[in-house]
Amino acid sequence: MQQQISTVAFIGLGVMGYPMAGHLARAGLTVRVYNRSEAKARAWVEEYDGSHHATPREAAQGADLVLVCVGNDDDVRQVTVGEQGALSGMDAGSLLVDHTTASADLAEELDGACRAKGIGFIDAPVSGGQQGAENGALTIMCGGTEANFTRVKATLGHYARAVTLMGPAGSGQLTKMVNQICIAGLVQGLAEGLHFAEQAGLDQQRVIEVISKGAAGSWQMENRHKTMIADEYEHGFAVDWMRKDLGICLEQARRLQARLPVTALVDQFYADVQVMGGGRWDTSSLLRRLREFGRS
Repeated sequence: MQQQISTVAFIGLGVMGYPMAGHLARAGLTVRVYNRSEAKARAWVEEYDGSHHATPREAAQGADLVLVCVGNDDDVRQVTVGEQGALSGMDAGSLLVDHTTASADLAEELDGACRAKGIGFIDAPVSGGQQGAENGALTIMCGGTEANFTRVKATLGHYARAVTLMGPAGSGQLTKMVNQICIAGLVQGLAEGLHFAEQAGLDQQRVIEVISKGAAGSWQMENRHKTMIADEYEHGFAVDWMRKDLGICLEQARRLQARLPVTALVDQFYADVQVMGGGRWDTSSLLRRLREFGRS
């Protein structure tokens, strides 16, 4: 009989991980946290019922499930297979789930490292942004075995509205790449539409009210048009992180001989935004780029 998940470790308390770990604590699970900045971990413990630990290894000791949500491939390696990484503290029969948006190669690497220790592994990148994490409404795309997925699905459901197994290890990351490819084109299209409406002297808000009810409608249009019209870009996923993700997509595309001309172009547009000083602006700041270039 498989062990029930009652104690979890959460590694990485950024804008996503902090509320995700909070949902687990509120669900009654015993939560052990680690964050590179100890002050953030202390703040989390003050807000929720749990404990913070000095290393990923210490946080992972005695946990049925270890969840990771950090920045990139190197960060994941450091907190999982590094000298004080989580795997060195995990018991055989436990599970590691990586929520970081990372490469499919890393997912396969971690899957092998976990198998060697008798530990289950799922790569499980998320979509929905900070708002989705706070509201417990993330979409999670998973890669791994059916048995491991079945064990973790209910736990992940505490902060997700959809948890889906896409295939073997690495499939979750590949699906997240598709997600980011689609978002890149959608945001650029929305930015161009709003820019065109502005230049044409149209009431942008009224334009959106009309076209959002038709085939042009999207999550980006519904949730970002007002802040874009107001030229405010502090409401979502940062450009720096989007460029990291698109870099992963473009590298994987080269290996697969898949053509991503629009994605490559939008990636360069985000590079322009970084040059403008907007690396921490949210991804809808593509409209600011069009406005600035229109003035030059």
